[in-house]
This record gives sequence, structure tokens and C-alpha cells, in this order.
Amino acid sequence: MKLSRRTLLFASAAAALATGGRLARAQAYPTRMVRIIVPVAPGGALDILARLSGQWLSERLGQSFIIENRPGAGTNIGIEAVVRSAPDGYTMLLIPASVAVNATLYETLNFNFIRDIVPVASISSVPLVMVVPLSLPAKSVPEFIAYAKANPGKISMASGGTGSTSHVGGELFKILTGVDMQHVPYRGGAPALTDVIGGQVQVYFSPLPESLATIKAGKVRALAITAATRSELLPQVPTVGESVPGFEASTWQGIGAPKGTPAEIVDKLNREINAALADPSFKAHLVDLGSVPMAMSPAEFQKFIVAETEKWGKVVREANIKPE
Repeated sequence: MKLSRRTLLFASAAAALATGGRLARAQAYPTRMVRIIVPVAPGGALDILARLSGQWLSERLGQSFIIENRPGAGTNIGIEAVVRSAPDGYTMLLIPASVAVNATLYETLNFNFIRDIVPVASISSVPLVMVVPLSLPAKSVPEFIAYAKANPGKISMASGGTGSTSHVGGELFKILTGVDMQHVPYRGGAPALTDVIGGQVQVYFSPLPESLATIKAGKVRALAITAATRSELLPQVPTVGESVPGFEASTWQGIGAPKGTPAEIVDKLNREINAALADPSFKAHLVDLGSVPMAMSPAEFQKFIVAETEKWGKVVREANIKPE
């Protein structure tokens, strides 16, 4: 069927109006307060990062970005609250790295993260550091592997909790090296680190910001950084991957929104957050938290989350990890 010139003009005008309307909404956004749901309790690194990001966005966009903490169920309560929110750009999620583990760890979730949350912008990554007591004779990763294999069943591996990055990072190390380590979960990193200092456990894959002061004080020995590259904060410490090819384990953070949030709003927030990651003052705050800026487009962040979910899903299944 051949369309008349008048019909084509009407269609073009309608499309232009729709596009113009979307652009106008994006330019006006936000016109009221925006909530950033943080799925952990106040006071930790994730909460601090959310508040830094919220302050930046408030100053740049002229509306309040307030932090609302919704802890519980391994971050799933806060995430579900965002999934069930209106996709209008006024409810955001501070995405924790736990989403990549929880997708496999929990057999029954009321949401599918990859399907139900739109990645807006990545913010940062945080390496772990493999720490051991000063009393342990191993002074490098190869020496630790040799010691563990010579002492089967005698190595205890601390973690900040079942399914935490410190736990699955340690399980990946076990898979790739074939060492036997008994997992000892703690309620958070502080008690785990205390028992490493005391020699009650022999190794802990600790988030770097949590253990940096203890390392610098000479209370534990840092064998390796778990990221793909060495850390500027501990440049003399090698990566695990230098001795164990293919090993990498980091925690990371970003911003997400409910599925259906307008692409124009997602793109606007992505530009503003990437601007923060290029700002020297904001970057300095991240360094103080032991974080490395990680700027991505929404599409790149989506691919990253999918890859992380597949990677840690394999570890959860192979190690037969079950939620507490």
C-alpha cells in the first residue's frame, strides 16, 4: 500500500513530537527528590559511596538525591524494593557486587536482577588482598600454596560471611590451585581480620580498604592483591594472578534503576556519574575508600554484570555454596 504524502508528514510529525517530548522530560529531570536505595546498613563503604554519589548528583542536577538504607537478606530486600518501584527515574539502586553471586546462591528470588534492573552507571571497583598471620611461614602465594598442600586440612580460610566476595574469592583460589582450606564465615570483616591477626585462621581475602591500616601497621602479611593489576596503595604487593593464571576477584559498585526507566534519564545520569569519575576531587574520595574509578556506558555495565554473574555462578555451583 502506497502512503500519501500527507500521511507520511503526519507520521513524521508524530515521531518528532514523541522524540521531542522524551528529550524535554530528560532535560527537565529531575523535578523532585530522588531516592537512592542502599541494600546494606549505614556506615560501611557501600553506604559512604552512595552518599558521595548522591551529593555529586544533587549539586549537578539541582534536586536532592537522598540515601535510604534497606538492609537484609544478603542485599535482596533493598534490591527487590527498587524492582517494585515505578520506573520514572526517582528511585535508584546502589548496586553491590553481591548481585552476581546471589543470582545463583539463592534458589528462589522474587526478581531476576539482569532482567529487572537497568544498569545506569558503574562507579568503582575494590580489590581484595590476601592476608595471612605473621606466624605463617609463607611469604608469597607460591609458598602459601606449597604450605597448604603440605598441611592438608590444617588451613582455615576466613570470610566476611557465606556468599560474600571474600568467600567466593577464596573458593575460586581453591578451585584454581587445588589447595584444601576450611571455610570459616564471620559476621563481617572486622572479626575475621582480628582472628587473622591472632592466628586463629590462616588466610583471609579481605577488601583492601578494610585491611589497609592493619597491613601498614605490620600486624598481618599481605601476600597478594586479587585484582588484575597491582594497587597504587600497595604497589610492592603482587597480584594473585601473577602466580595463579586466570585468578581475579574484586568487589564493585554502580547505580541501577527499575526496568522501564526512560533511556534518556539513564543516559543523563550516566553522563553525570562519569563526569564525577573524571573529577579530581571525587576521584580522591574514591582513593580514600580504597576504590578504583570504573567508568562505563550503560551497555558496557550490563555486559560486565552478565559476565560477573556467569563467573561467580560457576564458582557457587562448583563449591556447592549454600546461603546461611
